[in-house]
Amino acid sequence: MRPNSSLVVRNARVLGRDGRFSKPCDVAAVDGIIEEVGTRIGGRRDTPELDGTGMWLMPGIFDCHAHLSCFEDDTLKYLQMPTSEWVLHMAANARALLDMGVTFVRDPGGADAGVRNALAAGLVDGPTLQVAVSALSQTGGHTDGFLAGLGVPASNGFILHDYPNRPPYVADGPDGVVRAVREILRAGADWIKVCTTGGLLGPLNHDDPDTEEFSAPEINAITAEARKAGRPVMAHAYGGDGLTNAVVAGVRSIEHGVRLSEEQASLMADRGCSLVPTLAIMHQLVNLEQGGDVNDASASRVRDVGRIIGDAVKIAVDAGVRIAVGSDLVAQEGNLRELKHLGDAGMTPEQVLLAATINGAELCGVADTYGRIEPGYVLDAIALRQDPTDLAVFGSDSAVVGVLKHGGVHRWSE
Repeated sequence: MRPNSSLVVRNARVLGRDGRFSKPCDVAAVDGIIEEVGTRIGGRRDTPELDGTGMWLMPGIFDCHAHLSCFEDDTLKYLQMPTSEWVLHMAANARALLDMGVTFVRDPGGADAGVRNALAAGLVDGPTLQVAVSALSQTGGHTDGFLAGLGVPASNGFILHDYPNRPPYVADGPDGVVRAVREILRAGADWIKVCTTGGLLGPLNHDDPDTEEFSAPEINAITAEARKAGRPVMAHAYGGDGLTNAVVAGVRSIEHGVRLSEEQASLMADRGCSLVPTLAIMHQLVNLEQGGDVNDASASRVRDVGRIIGDAVKIAVDAGVRIAVGSDLVAQEGNLRELKHLGDAGMTPEQVLLAATINGAELCGVADTYGRIEPGYVLDAIALRQDPTDLAVFGSDSAVVGVLKHGGVHRWSE
């Protein structure tokens, strides 16, 4: 079925604004836009219908932190890979995400405007995409994967290939970061991504989650320049002064936020700053470390994080911070497990389902058209045969049995 065609889904339980599901009802859409939600909706002549009996229907999942360009953990493989192959891998990852029920992605560094535009044009199947293009780092910061043996810069793991007109990802000083932001915006970015602390993986003296990166004046310059262009800023930050500086400067979201304090959460709530906890990648790294598959420089950091995974979620929820779903998974597998992890961290099923849908839409600035199954909204939706208020169902890659994208059937198993 081609996208934007008319469609009626019959007799499915539908997720509402309160995070709960309705009694079985029908959903009718024309040209990809929902026209009616109710019982015994009269279908137009020749309108295709799907039987949703025994199914739960909810908006498609927003993954607000998924790198399409991350699919290898070996820098050498990226260095040896032609850029065209790298781009086609991103297309395959986009298709895989849509297959599992992720219908909207915010890519925080890697995919560029061309990948976004190709997906929007339907050249390949995939989610609606917003891109940050580059993740800005200070020299020697989180995404500066400097290759010491060659004496040349490389994005973190070389996940950002050196293609023509690639915008910068390393900049220093207020003037330098302003120029970098302008070049990223010129490249077509929807978001500006800035790393205001170190991370978990990388050389011991180079990439530590407790290390503050970029000065407050630099971060202020970044957000001010983005604001002039009407673009929001997201900040990779684990905690400490780097996280506080980002919130004070006006970033729209904090990515990871593992060491978030109560004071910082209160500040985020006051400023309307969302948290994207990315628990899935944290759990994956802990499992890798326990299996001996994390380098020695990073193992202790991963163990430290393993002891507090999920604590920031409770702190944020208690303070009234909006949570949005983001997996940060490299392999683009099991992204929906983030929902289960959020439940394990103490969020209610209703809170989690809204975090995965309308909260993501609000963060991405599209809450007037995406994230709900209501008249006037785009029909992006997923169907499950098991009640998704039992968040354990998202621990299985086979939980989603149907995916609708802009009113078209991507896949459906009756």
